[in-house]
Amino acid sequence: MVVGSLGLDTIITPERQVSEVLGGSSTYFALAAGFFTNVKLVSVVGTDFPDEYRSLLAERGIDLEGLEVAAGKTFRWTGRYKEDMNTRITLETHLNVFGEFQPRLPESYRGVPYVFLANGPPEIQITTLSQMQAPRFIMVDTMDLWIDHHREPLEALLKEVDGLVINDEEATLLSGQVSLPRAGRDIMQLGPRTVIIKKGSHGVLLCEDEGCFALPAYPLEHVIDPTGAGDAFAGALMGYLASTDELSPANLRRAVAYGTATAAFACEDFSVERLTQISRADIDQRVEQLRELTSF
Repeated sequence: MVVGSLGLDTIITPERQVSEVLGGSSTYFALAAGFFTNVKLVSVVGTDFPDEYRSLLAERGIDLEGLEVAAGKTFRWTGRYKEDMNTRITLETHLNVFGEFQPRLPESYRGVPYVFLANGPPEIQITTLSQMQAPRFIMVDTMDLWIDHHREPLEALLKEVDGLVINDEEATLLSGQVSLPRAGRDIMQLGPRTVIIKKGSHGVLLCEDEGCFALPAYPLEHVIDPTGAGDAFAGALMGYLASTDELSPANLRRAVAYGTATAAFACEDFSVERLTQISRADIDQRVEQLRELTSF
């Protein structure tokens, strides 16, 4: 199950611009996780949300019983990427109906064993967890806004989860450590036994009790749109864990590889377009390429 935003993005890159395309953290997560397992989505949209986008999600087998439709406009985000495609500037964010969202989980969702709480206010994430019935593995995402201004509820949340996925700048902000391995270790002391630090085009660092594991990003020659790559990473990672139902250190490393491969696909076109074109076999092939790339 994923709880997060579902919205409409306007994306500007050095090559071109697209407007009002399907976006949102729960969208990328659900589509990526759907290659591995059944996914239940919890979010809210406005009455202006296009039927074609809802149909796209349903056709991919995503359970939308937890998707609410509220009076008003759907969440919207506008961002511009610089030439290096690593630097993103947010130009506009309109929370709209998502700003008042209070997740109410359908009864059929409450016993789901694998739960991902996409980036959002920690108070809302805690409220969501209170409706769950002892999930086996909970992973959460966060950002600098909550670290800076909602530190107390965030730390309370981290005591209740099994894993945290966070980018390198946020890891340093949360831990006070410049060294990412030390940052990961310090964050583990706050509660989560698994900390995954995303480094964009420089790959990912997994920290858990057995030690640290580093994997480079899949080497793409041409990045079209990196929006949602981190959520696609988390979706494939959690989907793989749920499909194997194994939380060993070795399987967590394999899950990171599947997340890395899927995130690379997400960068190859605007919005979720590329994720709707590939198959599980394509992801498996790219994981093998990663294995060859890192074997010596």
